[in-house]
Amino acid sequence: MIGVIDTEDDCAEWTFPAEPGAVRTARSLVRGRLRDWHLDSVDDMAALLVSELVTNALRHATGPIGVRLVRPRPQDGVLRVEVSDTLPDPPRARAARPEDESGRGLRLLACAARRWGTRPADPGKTVWFELAVPR
Repeated sequence: MIGVIDTEDDCAEWTFPAEPGAVRTARSLVRGRLRDWHLDSVDDMAALLVSELVTNALRHATGPIGVRLVRPRPQDGVLRVEVSDTLPDPPRARAARPEDESGRGLRLLACAARRWGTRPADPGKTVWFELAVPR
C-alpha cells in the first residue's frame, strides 16, 4: 500500500501501487472495513466489484490506484464505493464471447450496483458505484 487515509467513522480510503497484489489487498481491506461497519450483507458484492475495477485499472492505466468507501447514512442506506486511476478515458463495456476470459466486469457492475458512473479526477478518473444496504 502506498498510503491510507482511514477516517474510521464515515469513509475509508487507500492508495495502492499499480501491482497485481493490489487486487487481493484492496478486496481484503474492503471486506474488513465493511465487517467493521457491520455491513456483512454487502461485503462479498463490494469486494467482487472492487476487484473488477482495480483489475481494470491495472490493465489499462499506470500509476497509483485509489479505493474509497463511504459509509451509508441511516436515511439513505447506500454504500458508495469509488476506484480511481490515472487514465482519463472512461471504461468501455465490451461484448464478451463465451470463450473470452475478460470483458464482463462492467456488465457485472451494471447488473449488481444500484447505480454506477464515472467522473473526471486529477489526474485520471474515478469509477463509482452504489450498493443498497438492507436496513
